[in-house]
Order: sequence, then structure tokens, then C-alpha cells
Amino acid sequence: MINICIGYDPREAVAFSVLAYSIHARATQPVSIAPLMLSQLGGVLTRERHPLQSTDFSFSRFLTPYLSGFAGWSLFMDCDMLVQEDVAKLWALRDDRFAVMVVKHEHVPRETTKFLGEPQTKYEKKNWSSVILFNNAKCRALTPGYVNTASGLDLHQFKWLNDDALIGELPDRWNHLVGYNPPRADAALVHYTLGGPYFAEYAGCEYSAQWRRERDAMLSISAAKKT
Repeated sequence: MINICIGYDPREAVAFSVLAYSIHARATQPVSIAPLMLSQLGGVLTRERHPLQSTDFSFSRFLTPYLSGFAGWSLFMDCDMLVQEDVAKLWALRDDRFAVMVVKHEHVPRETTKFLGEPQTKYEKKNWSSVILFNNAKCRALTPGYVNTASGLDLHQFKWLNDDALIGELPDRWNHLVGYNPPRADAALVHYTLGGPYFAEYAGCEYSAQWRRERDAMLSISAAKKT
């Protein structure tokens, strides 16, 4: 079973649904998908919202190993994404030498705001945490107590590992940053980090047509095939 946690923000509910559909539609192995909804984490995630926190899942992502019982592997991804290839190919890249595996972006935002006027922050390892393969047993530092009290930089810069050698690298096709990375036709996972095509101001962004096709396919009702 491929265990996936997806960040959830009610303002981007349609993004979560389309992403989950895009995963299931292409997967060749059983997949379990759980939304990280704050309404379901009330007794676990208790930290107050930070002024620079742009989404509901800025910190809940780091509860993935805990919610997985610190066993096996789990995959986290932001909701503002579209998967265009079999997620089993990403899952197959797991390497037990590492505690986490990410795309190691060199991402320095040029703007100060993003979707819905939310603040855009700059820090080292920006967007590394938007797709994370967690080797859960090696992430035991991520207890609810730690996730609720650690600084944002300590969490997103993986300082809780105490060793960057424990951070494995994924191919950049598995976290293509729309609007930052050069356009490419072979992105396996598209990340609408500035804002997805479900927002009017980003309706014409790269891979917007693909997202709308995926949404339409999800909503379509096909007649049963006659035998």
C-alpha cells in the first residue's frame, strides 16, 4: 500500500480533490490517501497560526510520520499539485539510507505575496518540504509536542534531523515549480506553488489546461459499457 498524506486547506478543496483523482487515475499499486484537515487534528496539532503561515497545512505535514505510527514509509504532498505519472514510480525511489527524500530546489521567490494575497517567505531549502518521502522510523523526532513548539525554520529546513546527509534527493520531475522552473513537457508532478488555475489570476498558468482536463475527467459520468 502506498500511503499518502495531502495537505488540506478549505480554500483549495477543489485542488485536493483533483490531485487525489490524478493519483488514483494513474496508480498501478493500491493507494491510501488521507487529507490533513485541521478539523480532524484538533487534539494533535495545537499550535497557534503564525502570521506568515499561508496554508492550513504549513505545519501539519510534519505529523505524517506520527500519524503513520512511525512505521514504514509515507508520502506527503501539498494540495496545489497535479500528478501526471504513476505515483508508484515515485514510491519506488525510497532509499532506506535516508530519513526523508525531497526535490532539492534552489528556490528564491521574487515576489512578496502569492495566491489570495498570502505572504511569500524566503528561506533556505524553500519548497523542499512540499513533497516529502518520509522514512517514518527515522523521523521519531517529529512528535506532536515537537511539531507544536518548533519554529517554522526548524521544521521546514529539516533541522530536527541534525544531519543533512539524511536528506535524500528526488528527481526534479517530481516537484516541478510552475512559474519558477523552466517550462518542461515531462513534469511527473506539477506544483502550482504561486497559485493554481482554480484561482482566476492564475487561470492561464503553465499546465492549467492539463489541470482543467483532469478536473473535467473527475466530474464526468460515463455510460456503463454494454456487453
